[in-house]
Amino acid sequence: MSEQQTNLDTSKIHDLRGKIDSIDEQIQRLINERASIAQEVAIAKKNHESHPIFYRPEREAQVLKAVMERNSGPLSGEKMARLFREIMSVCLELEAPQKVAFLGPIGTFTHAAALKHFGKATTAIPLATITEVFREVEAGSAMYGVVPVENSSEGVVNHTLDAFLGSGLRIVGEVELPIHHNFLVDEHTKVDLISKIYAHQQTLAQCRQWLDSHYPTVERVAVSSNGEAARRIKKEWHSAAIAGGVAAAEYGLHKLHENIEDNPNNTTRFLIIGHETVAPSGHDKTSIVVSSPDRAGALIDILEPLKKYGVSMTSIETRPERPNKWAYVFFIDMVGHINDENVKNAIDDIAKIAKDVRVLGSYPTAVI
Repeated sequence: MSEQQTNLDTSKIHDLRGKIDSIDEQIQRLINERASIAQEVAIAKKNHESHPIFYRPEREAQVLKAVMERNSGPLSGEKMARLFREIMSVCLELEAPQKVAFLGPIGTFTHAAALKHFGKATTAIPLATITEVFREVEAGSAMYGVVPVENSSEGVVNHTLDAFLGSGLRIVGEVELPIHHNFLVDEHTKVDLISKIYAHQQTLAQCRQWLDSHYPTVERVAVSSNGEAARRIKKEWHSAAIAGGVAAAEYGLHKLHENIEDNPNNTTRFLIIGHETVAPSGHDKTSIVVSSPDRAGALIDILEPLKKYGVSMTSIETRPERPNKWAYVFFIDMVGHINDENVKNAIDDIAKIAKDVRVLGSYPTAVI
């Protein structure tokens, strides 16, 4: 390459960097302008509402959907929405700091789901059990909670469904998180001498084929969570952990191998629990729990109104109706909002034939 061409390339890069600096200034100004308006919204709510609600799931879902719909690239719609997710998070923090409880410890996939849904500006509180998450939100110590409810490979999380039976909390949102497992080591790990691999029992099962192929003779140690696995190897030079990206970032670990799960489509669905009723967003789900009468054909009768009014059911799960012996309840998810006429009519008809029907919530479907 000639000296003249080198000088031209250097000049072009300099000009392009100047354009980037100018755009950065505009972006920074507009973000601060958005934050100032968010503060004005907060003041208006405090002045005119006795119990102001600052986090509005339906509004955030609408904003993120609009971002993705108008996006023209080269960034993907999802990546652009993630950027806006963080902008919205810091703006909400200016309005009213949000405390969110989640099934811990730090570094778990539930932690990742909380950050994905609320952004990194939220105050995330790790708790040891799903029951504790419900109690923390019920007591008002946390505004919202994040709990797992279903995995595409392992099925439903029964503890979460059972917690709803004894709680008056509502579902205000959902998160879908692709589950990608990484083989993690610390800076002091002697990679050639690894003798233990820590992970949650389900994670070890989900990575069995990869482990059999790459570390067939190394001891696999099941621990309480992948976050705990990541924490442990900070103190052991001969150990590795399997965990997600949040755990790697939280504990400063290196991803020796990425995406080692046997099923690349493995996804977990999480629920956001709170106290409020959520307005329609335009793309919603409704969840109900139905106590069934003890007679033949009861389930068919319960599902008939959904067909009658053209309501699409996305899932149904059965749980024991404690403390009654041999009695059951059905958890049903359907497309639509309780304010939609067909959804409301279907639930009203179900209520006429069931022992009891409770609407757990209508909420926006997962956006990103």
